[in-house]
Amino acid sequence: MLKIILLAIVLLIVVFVIVVSLRPSQFRVTRSATIAAPPEAVFPQVNNLHNWEAWSPWAKLDPAAKNSYSGPPEGVGASFAWDGNSQVGAGSMTITDSQPAQLVRFRLDFLKPFKGTNIAEFTFQPEGGQTKITWTMSGTYNFIMKAVGLFMDCDKMCGGFFEKGFADMKAIVEGKTAAK
Repeated sequence: MLKIILLAIVLLIVVFVIVVSLRPSQFRVTRSATIAAPPEAVFPQVNNLHNWEAWSPWAKLDPAAKNSYSGPPEGVGASFAWDGNSQVGAGSMTITDSQPAQLVRFRLDFLKPFKGTNIAEFTFQPEGGQTKITWTMSGTYNFIMKAVGLFMDCDKMCGGFFEKGFADMKAIVEGKTAAK
């Protein structure tokens, strides 16, 4: 009987490893929103890292997180690091490409709860007097993250945060535009 139980456990482990190994190694999460303002009004919310605390959904999860800035306040080389509770973890982001009112690209280096490096990108598309802003994050899953992905959907989890961030950014930008 013990041999059957051990054989069943080994078989379950083998099946689990095979299933995890066959999962995609790459991920991509994308969300878009439309903000009633031109790209020139929306772009600074992303390009200037000091503006992030007002709309970032992660800043609201841990208002006591230790944040630090380095490099210029905006554009290529601007960097932001955080160290917070278990909900926000620790890491840094650095702007690697900035094209006024068109694109901001970041390198994201996560330290906690999992180590990893991803790329985040914001694009700004004019649509009449509005801006379609798209937020994309992409990266590579290691074996552990593939296994976690069996139980947690990265697209739904991160996508929900992106949508919340857009809603807050929209309120800020549209409020400034309306006040003019």
